Amino acid sequence: MFRGRYEHTIDAKGRVSLPARYRDVLASITERRVIVTSSLDPCLVAYTAPEWTAFEERLAKLPQFDRAVQKLRRIYVSGAVECDVDDSGRILVPPTLRDHASLKKNVVWAGSGKYAELWDTELWKQHFATNEDERQEIAARLAELGL
Repeated sequence: MFRGRYEHTIDAKGRVSLPARYRDVLASITERRVIVTSSLDPCLVAYTAPEWTAFEERLAKLPQFDRAVQKLRRIYVSGAVECDVDDSGRILVPPTLRDHASLKKNVVWAGSGKYAELWDTELWKQHFATNEDERQEIAARLAELGL
């Protein structure tokens, strides 16, 4: 499980360190790669290979002509890249994915359970700058879901 927030930098070549705790997650399943893809939000998501496979299997069972499913496939599946973790614990994020998430220098890894998100630090801060109406709407929806 990916947990916690970690601030890192991305270098000019597009390499970024994977947090040590996330590397531990990979080591526990004897993996040295993550699947990184674009997201509905202006960030990237990183999955372990088994979690990505499970996601693709769930997606394959959905109606292929449903517009929302088509859009999700176009965003997630077409953007997916296998990124190897090098000996220094870094991954190379391709330019198209860096552009999607507007990754510059300072980035935040944010654990989300089965996957981790990679955000530009400034966009991450803006993401949390929600107004009171939005917070109440989110709280109401979470209550509907039983949380």
